[in-house]
Amino acid sequence: MKTNRIDGVIPILKPAGMTSHDVVAKLRRIIGTKRIGHTGTLDPEVTGVLPICIGKATRLSEYIMEQPKIYQGQLTLGKSTTTQDFTGQVIEEKKVKRITESDVQQVFQTFIGEIEQIPPMYSSVKIGGKKLYELARQGKEVDRKPRKVTIYELKIRQIDLSTEFPTIDFQVKCSKGTYVRTLCVDIGIKLGYPAHMSKLVREKSGSFTIEQSFTLEQVENYADLDQLDKIIVSMASSLPQYPSIILSENEIIYKVFNGQQIKVSSLIAYDGLVKVLNQKNDLVAIYQKKSQVLEAKPVKVFKEEEN
Repeated sequence: MKTNRIDGVIPILKPAGMTSHDVVAKLRRIIGTKRIGHTGTLDPEVTGVLPICIGKATRLSEYIMEQPKIYQGQLTLGKSTTTQDFTGQVIEEKKVKRITESDVQQVFQTFIGEIEQIPPMYSSVKIGGKKLYELARQGKEVDRKPRKVTIYELKIRQIDLSTEFPTIDFQVKCSKGTYVRTLCVDIGIKLGYPAHMSKLVREKSGSFTIEQSFTLEQVENYADLDQLDKIIVSMASSLPQYPSIILSENEIIYKVFNGQQIKVSSLIAYDGLVKVLNQKNDLVAIYQKKSQVLEAKPVKVFKEEEN
């Protein structure tokens, strides 16, 4: 269905069995626009929040992606798989004995903060121009360099040690680029057993929560009723992590749209990105502000005629 031009973000509740690319392709048809993209891949069998940027908002994807993510996951001890999750083939099995809840709690605590992860072979990381999962499917394994990521919070929700292959339900708040399945494998290693990720749901991506997300069917219904404006999150509201200033129409036309610096006296001590809004609270630009410097410089400008 064709709709009027839309600039904003729709948080999608991604179902299992679809790639993030599949979701974008379907929404492209529903909304009737080519200018659309997601903000961080979710594996096909993982469900949860997938913010979708539409129109001019596609230029905001990097700012949304760099924000922390929150997941609800489950780790199964005693079995490791080719993919580090429940979709792979079991490659090692070891019955779990003599593990206590205290052991699990202590090991979980060691993963809070900045840690290093080696990207899994079944991932989209590129080495030598080829994605790792392409090499993995050919039966090849290559050396990968560790990457630093941050685990802000790691909370155990439930532990079931009553079976030969115990499960641990947990919640993790982590930085961009964190592989939760690799986290599960590394926790298992510290506990002395093979492990894999047996469930995963993304509950929050940046400011977008699973509670405010919409299914593809719901989006299609809103599109059919020509009411997408009811579920679209504005560009300005999509970046709550940055402070904002409101400028007059003249300042926007003659300074912002001409790429000039602007004075930000109200944020003199602030160091970071600033949202520039018009009188209607629409995002017209993103500026960079240095601490103790009065002027801010343009980073991205969103003109009205932009297609």
